[in-house]
Amino acid sequence: MLAGLAAFGLLGGTLVTTGASMAQAEQREAESTFATAAGEAQVYVAAADLAHAGSLEFGNYSVYVKPTPTPTPTPQPAEASDDESAPMQAETWAAPFAAPDPGSAQAVAYQMVTQRGWGEGDFSCLVALWNRESGWNVNAYNASSGAYGIPQSLPGSKMASHGADWQTNPATQIAWGLDYIAGRYGTPCGAWGHSEASGWY
Repeated sequence: MLAGLAAFGLLGGTLVTTGASMAQAEQREAESTFATAAGEAQVYVAAADLAHAGSLEFGNYSVYVKPTPTPTPTPQPAEASDDESAPMQAETWAAPFAAPDPGSAQAVAYQMVTQRGWGEGDFSCLVALWNRESGWNVNAYNASSGAYGIPQSLPGSKMASHGADWQTNPATQIAWGLDYIAGRYGTPCGAWGHSEASGWY
């Protein structure tokens, strides 16, 4: 029995010692954490708007205050108008109609467009399309592709089907170009839509 008590005493002493050691370690850790925080704590009260945002100096410490970015306004959709006299806005862009100068290539094209039964909207699409392609220049030549003339026929010699003067006559080039557009896209606005989507027609 004495041996049992001795063993119990030895075990009890170890537990007490171990328990005391753990308590001391926790106390040192708590003191250390608190002491560190308390020793390094500084108080600074900033203005709410932080108009002076930038770098602030406090003894051995530097504090950078990141300025709050100004929010970018997001566009809001236009509200529907109850005013029936207000013009309806198209969902897609359409070139405005502009009457061509008499005697110009555009005047020739306008006459041909209306003879086909196409309206001013199709003429406006044609103007935008060929402005992009050639600037309505009868001699426009694309060196990288070989396209030629007002409609940028590729190759330019295809326009010979509409006249031997295809290299110099805007009417011959326009007639060929309108036939090409009608056969491939249906209307000038169909060709313009394809050009807008792909960069070519």
